Amino acid sequence: MESLEAELERARELDVAVLADAIEEIGFECTRCGACCKAAENGDRGDAGSEHGTDGRTRETHAEAGPEFEAHTATVFPDEVRRLQETNDYDRRVTEGVSRSRSDASRDWRDVARPMPYGIDTGGNGPEGETFEWALQTNDCGDCIFYAEEDGQGACTVHEDRPLICRTYPFSVALAGTSQPMGGAVERVGDVRAHECEGLGRDIPRAEAEELARALKQRAIRELEEAIGVRENYEP
Repeated sequence: MESLEAELERARELDVAVLADAIEEIGFECTRCGACCKAAENGDRGDAGSEHGTDGRTRETHAEAGPEFEAHTATVFPDEVRRLQETNDYDRRVTEGVSRSRSDASRDWRDVARPMPYGIDTGGNGPEGETFEWALQTNDCGDCIFYAEEDGQGACTVHEDRPLICRTYPFSVALAGTSQPMGGAVERVGDVRAHECEGLGRDIPRAEAEELARALKQRAIRELEEAIGVRENYEP
């Protein structure tokens, strides 16, 4: 296994044009099915975790959805949380009562994000364990708090400010120390992996492939920088 620093250097050297070529070869178009934004039946969703998997980590379930459902889990960076706190769409959703934790429009951090549930267990005195990441907040059904559905089509209500993990779905780069979106990898071209999604295999315009490739490279760099920062600053 390469060091995080070596993987970060690889991420910085990724060629956006080559990544875009791979995305074009795989093909993708969002069908607005909403599967990537909603709770899923346990066993239907791959863990969104590191290159080396997440076996043994706690799954989060919601009472209203039932124990057979796993809550939507998407990694979000702190600056992305702060940006989502300021969006007009966020204000609208809070004032309409969508937020679970507050009824006013004070833009509380926990209205947008929650501690990543993986690594946390429920003990006799409440949650136990450690986690080093934030995940997008979910509603009582386990769906992303920013997901909306109308006439059978899903939509992100903060689409322009959505986090990198959402901008790059359903793709990841094959570098250790980077995260993977929900769903197992079903195809790989070069350094690009494609994960379970009904939109795969569809034609994608070159401009969109390049935009997605730039975001994919940016996400890989950010994740590795964050991982190195946590390692260097962690105090048990």
